[in-house]
Amino acid sequence: MEQKKKASDFRYNTGETKVPWAAVGEDYNAEDLMRIVEFLMQGTGPEHDKAMQDVREKVFDLDKYSSPPGKLSLDTKVAAAEESVDKYLGIPGSVFLTNATAGFEIAYKYANLKEGDEVIVPAITFIATMAYPLSVGAKLVFADVDPITLNMDPKDVRKKITDKTRMIVPVHIGGYPVDMDPIMELAEEHDLIVLEDAAHAFGAEYKGRKIGAIAHFTSFSFHEVKNITSFGEGGILTTTIESFRDDMKRARFLGLDFRKKIRNWLYDISPIPGKYGPFVAGNHSTTEIQALGLAAQLNRYDKILDMRRQVAAYLTEKLSGNPAIIPQDLGNEDIKPTFHLYKLLIDPEKAGGDIQVLKKKLEDRGVTNIPHFGPLYRFSVLEPFGYDADAIAQTCPVCEEVFNRRFTHLPIYGLTQEQVDYMANAILDSVAHMQSGK
Repeated sequence: MEQKKKASDFRYNTGETKVPWAAVGEDYNAEDLMRIVEFLMQGTGPEHDKAMQDVREKVFDLDKYSSPPGKLSLDTKVAAAEESVDKYLGIPGSVFLTNATAGFEIAYKYANLKEGDEVIVPAITFIATMAYPLSVGAKLVFADVDPITLNMDPKDVRKKITDKTRMIVPVHIGGYPVDMDPIMELAEEHDLIVLEDAAHAFGAEYKGRKIGAIAHFTSFSFHEVKNITSFGEGGILTTTIESFRDDMKRARFLGLDFRKKIRNWLYDISPIPGKYGPFVAGNHSTTEIQALGLAAQLNRYDKILDMRRQVAAYLTEKLSGNPAIIPQDLGNEDIKPTFHLYKLLIDPEKAGGDIQVLKKKLEDRGVTNIPHFGPLYRFSVLEPFGYDADAIAQTCPVCEEVFNRRFTHLPIYGLTQEQVDYMANAILDSVAHMQSGK
């Protein structure tokens, strides 16, 4: 029996309707769905074409008995994905957003960040970490990095706190957890907000807790290159500020407030309470399709992490034989990385050359490698705002040394054992070649 379309949008239908208001402006149909199937299941050749034709016939047959969804965004699938994330991270109230950058923005707004306020960020990270503070005239203060983990060095953070500091933003580079205890202690001591940039760290653990259940705010990325994705883009924001969790969900969509109504209307638009005063919410809504993608990958995420950990452990064992190579730390009972990237460090003196030499040799052998992120203060976007890159570099000597002379990152997921072996042998051979003086 053919299914009937819903009479009206549930948001505006107040009873039996004679003139409906469509819930979705233009419904997707069987042909539209086939575009998605063809995109996700790409291939060539007669067997693929035949299978795709069979699918097309089945989809068009199904279309005769199906009804379109009444809502495409922020509905039951988004709520279900958030509940699954809550359970996985061990903290309630997560909010599914367009991307991790949207999560940063909400956290920065909660801190009521304004011109002249100072935000401490690591010297090495992605531009999204510092984009919002820069856009509102806050001052970026760059903390130097740990020479082994490449993460923010808590000792340097302590040195750079002033009476204008409002936030500390640690970044878990490559999915290796920052040493969070001293960061949180500094935040409590100086009444600061801590926002974790956990774009690489979904599933990482620090001292028995998942990243996401430690700092005041944590923002994760599900961009297409991450360990877990939601059809290309997406993010999750969590908070340990219990009183803010309900308002954080409203901060996703313009402060829409169904708890109260203005006169002759269905709802109110309420300000979002920040640390020092209210702020205006933006629009970071996500779709039901994105939520389905996230939920599907979350169901197999433990297997994804296990595969990454196996490759990381294998590479670390293979590379440990040469004293010039400092392979990726695999963590311990207190530190459980996600291995979004495999960090390769060398001792330039023992290797007979710096990382730039090794990178070129690996490129010549067809091994993809990249330091992934550069020193933020070197980007020209800072110049019009009065930042002096060379002066900042003098305050971050470890960053300059490790970036220019010591480290690069390697991909480790989706590779065959043959490819992993080739990569390990190429590294060993290249370093040996450098050590020989050739």
